[in-house]
Amino acid sequence: MKKTSAPPITSLPLSPDEERKHRMIKYSVAMGVRVLCLILAVIVPGWWAAVPLVAAIFLPYFAVVIANVSVEQGRVDVQRPGSIVPMAPPPPGPREDDREGQ
Repeated sequence: MKKTSAPPITSLPLSPDEERKHRMIKYSVAMGVRVLCLILAVIVPGWWAAVPLVAAIFLPYFAVVIANVSVEQGRVDVQRPGSIVPMAPPPPGPREDDREGQ
């Protein structure tokens, strides 16, 4: 009988806490860039100030989208260990009305 190996621990998905941490870091970096855009809008003279203002307006939407993108795109799904057998439904037994007729 061939023994199947368990999946390596590195193929397991991230814990919810770790995933949340990664999303918060991505979002915080994007909001830092937004603050820089607002500061640039005040510093830059003339109509060029509109460029960082537009970026500051649309950046929150993109920050949320980027933060919610899955971290584990390159990872594989966790496989069921080989020692666990899928559960089959129980075989049909005698019906109740068949027993009453005896």
